[in-house]
Amino acid sequence: MLCDEYRRVVYFFLDGSMGQHKLMELETHLTICRDCTERTTIQKKLRNFVRQRLGRVSAPESLKVRVVQSLRVVE
Repeated sequence: MLCDEYRRVVYFFLDGSMGQHKLMELETHLTICRDCTERTTIQKKLRNFVRQRLGRVSAPESLKVRVVQSLRVVE
């Protein structure tokens, strides 16, 4: 795997949605490429920071009711 390909697939890796074959390629690349390893570390830290700051937000109950009613009208 080259660095250009790594940049295209790193988000799948971070999301845990990468196929086994590509995962093995990426992990091998990370063992030999310091730049991509550092990028991965930074991306993980950034994702964790954003996740901690944003928290989980739920839609208001009134919005949920309106959406369900709208879907029933469409059916």
